[in-house]
Amino acid sequence: MANRLSAEKSPYLRQHKDDPVDWYPWCGEAFQKAREENKPIFLSIGYSTCHWCHVMARESFGDAETAKLLESFVCIKVDREERPDIDAVYMSVCQALTGSGGWPLTIFMTPEQKPFFAGTYFPKTGRYGQVGLDDLLRQIARLWNTDQQKLLTSGEQIAAAIRRPQAPAGGEPDRSLIMGGYHQLRRSYDRTWGGFGRAPKFPTPHDLLFLMRVHTAEREPEALRMAEHTLRAMAAGGIFDHIGGGFSRYSTDERWLVPHFEKTLYDNALLILSYLEAFQLTHDPYYADIAKRTADYILRELTAPSGGFYCGQDADSDGVEGKYYLFTPEEVAGVLEEDDAARFCRMYDITAGGNFEGGSIPNRIGRSGAEWDAGDRRLLKLLEYREARTDLHLDDKILLSWNGWTMMALAAAGSILDDSRYLDAAVKAQAFIEGAMTDGEGRLYHRFCDGEAAHSGQLDDYAVYVLALTELYGRTFRTRYLREAVRYAKRMMELFEDQAAGGYFMTAHDAEALIARPKETYDGAVPSGNSAAAMALERLAGLTGEAVFRQAADRQHGFMAGQIGAEYPAGYCYALLAMSGAVYPPRELLCTGRTVPDEVRNYIKTNPAHDLSILYKSAENEKELARLAPFTGPYPVSAQPVFYLCENKACRAPETDFRKLGL
Repeated sequence: MANRLSAEKSPYLRQHKDDPVDWYPWCGEAFQKAREENKPIFLSIGYSTCHWCHVMARESFGDAETAKLLESFVCIKVDREERPDIDAVYMSVCQALTGSGGWPLTIFMTPEQKPFFAGTYFPKTGRYGQVGLDDLLRQIARLWNTDQQKLLTSGEQIAAAIRRPQAPAGGEPDRSLIMGGYHQLRRSYDRTWGGFGRAPKFPTPHDLLFLMRVHTAEREPEALRMAEHTLRAMAAGGIFDHIGGGFSRYSTDERWLVPHFEKTLYDNALLILSYLEAFQLTHDPYYADIAKRTADYILRELTAPSGGFYCGQDADSDGVEGKYYLFTPEEVAGVLEEDDAARFCRMYDITAGGNFEGGSIPNRIGRSGAEWDAGDRRLLKLLEYREARTDLHLDDKILLSWNGWTMMALAAAGSILDDSRYLDAAVKAQAFIEGAMTDGEGRLYHRFCDGEAAHSGQLDDYAVYVLALTELYGRTFRTRYLREAVRYAKRMMELFEDQAAGGYFMTAHDAEALIARPKETYDGAVPSGNSAAAMALERLAGLTGEAVFRQAADRQHGFMAGQIGAEYPAGYCYALLAMSGAVYPPRELLCTGRTVPDEVRNYIKTNPAHDLSILYKSAENEKELARLAPFTGPYPVSAQPVFYLCENKACRAPETDFRKLGL
């Protein structure tokens, strides 16, 4: 019979609804049961496209013997993507106790939510020196019954350690921090295969965006060379889906050949931004093609009919990792004409011996020459064959912050690639969010799934949504996007800012109280909420000229400078990218006229323009624009375009010829 998880919306929780384990979702009922029956809690955190979560589920959670042992515990399942606040609290415990983390995350804790043991994946039975889950369950159940006070004391000590108040650690944003991050990336850069550090290798596209910003701000050709080399190496490797477009989560080897096959929305969105910027800087159509293929993948596979974007696709098919993506020469020959099949196998390394568990991951490593483009009928035939052969599990949650990154990417792609499909998709997604993931009073929801919006929005949701709204404004110049960006930025400051120690908490002041209130600053697989908040506030300071945003941005840059100074600068690349808006002299451009001048649209199409805030004023929007950006009020609107450029805190004379601005 299905357990309690059958009533949940999360695809991950629903994957466990038929387990013999008596799972609870995270809820007061579970903790009450643990207190009444004096049982410890077994907390398991994962997500629906996680390969090792599936392995542990097959080995243990679907096993009757393990389920029997788990009867000594109250068992709780959490989707880390649905409740990143819970995941952040207990992942910090795992990292503190073991020195590492990951998913599935396994926590044993008291009924008061205080952890006393943490780990990640455990096999059902011990092997290669690793304890088995069954033995671990027996040991902890025995300790709970014979020496419970020891576990309670340990839980108290661990909980106290992770919620210890953070001392204010302010700093000063300056060029040395930016260059420090750049030089650290240089030292860890793989000059042979691109990327940074050793395998496994993650794309970390915000690192590449940071390098390209260093290139433009500091005239550092090596920064661009590192970014280009990495972008090309990833696009040649098996981490990129050469048939269907889009990137897998990470590469297990240094060459980018063998991916961890799951695809996540946020990686692909941020990678689109990286390839688009490389295209703007180099004008090399190769980068535009990869951005296009990735954007097309999102539109085809991860876009809901409502307009929102799904979380991602699984690594496994039919219980086998990577099965969906592998080919043999015989399969290719059965799909394509003889000459085309032979050519494809040569071009994409499809061999009889294979390069992964008897099959071949299509890749272009070490190969040059003409490639079939994204619309090529032969690639489409292989894609159709692959889809019919087996399928992938789709995580159909819609997460607000991930949708924010995707709206940014598609809005930029629509402009830079001159393809209205992408901008239209971004506009439709924003309309969906505004209609389905807000409460009408300035509060956001974190997740939408199966017709239901749930869970209070967290810092990332507000910060990245504000960024998406400013991106939409910058691509469409529709004032309502700027208005909404201002609205939600003010709510973010009200709900999340730590007035005492600086920075922003992950959860709102009135959110559910956990044993600690996390404040994440490190830029991991995705930029942290604090880094995104810094970027959002910096953008609004430039667009509105309002002191409230300038002061908030400066506070946030100072807070992040303190964090960066005490840590590893290269681990804060998106924060450094945001900080560059304050370190390098900004410029503001106000355009007036009946329509947005073509010269302006062409400029933002071909230039990253990180240091330039652009506003458009017309007779139709002048009143609202004056409310949002009061400094625009005195500027008159005439029939012909007029350009007002300010730089280095000084304004130049009005200009009617865009070329004379020298941008």
